[in-house]
Amino acid sequence: MNETPTATIDVTSITRIDHDEAMRITAVENRKLGELLEALRPPDWSTPTECTRWDVRAMVAHLIGSAASQASPREFLCQKRGGAPICKELGSPFWWDGMNELQVRERAGATTEQLISEWAAASAKALTARTKLPRPFARLKLLNLPAPVGRQPLSYLFDIGFTRDVWTHRIDIAHAVGREIDHDAAHDGRILADIVAEWAATHGEPFTLVLDGPAGGTFVQGSGGEEVHAGVVDFVRTLSERTTAEGVLRHPLPL
Repeated sequence: MNETPTATIDVTSITRIDHDEAMRITAVENRKLGELLEALRPPDWSTPTECTRWDVRAMVAHLIGSAASQASPREFLCQKRGGAPICKELGSPFWWDGMNELQVRERAGATTEQLISEWAAASAKALTARTKLPRPFARLKLLNLPAPVGRQPLSYLFDIGFTRDVWTHRIDIAHAVGREIDHDAAHDGRILADIVAEWAATHGEPFTLVLDGPAGGTFVQGSGGEEVHAGVVDFVRTLSERTTAEGVLRHPLPL
C-alpha cells in the first residue's frame, strides 16, 4: 500500500517525542527489526548495504553491540576503550566509529541464529536501562555531535536517537535485500514526523514536503518554499547521506 496521509502538517505544530513515548516506540521498533531478521533468507545476510563497510550481517552486529552498550555503562566504556585503536586504524575523527567497528568484529563468528537471539536479549536489556535512566543525568549536555546537531543532552540519544538508528538500519536492510518495508502511520509515521520537525529546525528554509506511503504525509514550513515529492525511504536515505540531493534536501540530519 502506497497511500499517503492527505492532511498538511505545519512542522512547527509537531509535538516532539518525549521520553515516555520514545520508550513505547522503542519497544515496537525492536520487535519490528526482530521480525525482519527472522524473515531474512540465508543469502540476504551477506548482501551489501549502503553503509559501505557493512553487509547485512555486519549491520545487525553493530545494532546488537550498540544495544549492549546502552544496557551497561561498563560495556559502553569497554567498547569505547577497545574502539580507540580501531578508530585510528580507520582514520576517523569520531570515536563512535571505532566502537561500531568493534561491535561488528566481536560478532564476526556468530551464526545468524545467534545474532537473532542476541538482538532480542540485548535490545530488551537496553530498553530497560534507557527507561530507567535518571532524568537529571539524561539532561546533562555531554554529547558533541556532528553538524547540524551539535551539543546535545544524553537524552537526545537515549530517548529516541538510538531508536532512530535501529529504524534507519531496518530501512537499510530491507532496501538492500529488496523487501517491502513494514511501515505504518502510527509507529513509523510518528518517528518520521519527529525527524522532519528536527530537520526543518536545523536549516529554517521554507518548503512543502510530500512523502509517499503509509508513514508519509505532507509537511510545510513557511511559505513560498520549494516543493519536494519523495518516498519515505528515499527521504531517509538522503537525510542520512546514503545518497545526495539538491535544494532543501541538501541539508543532512545524522540518523
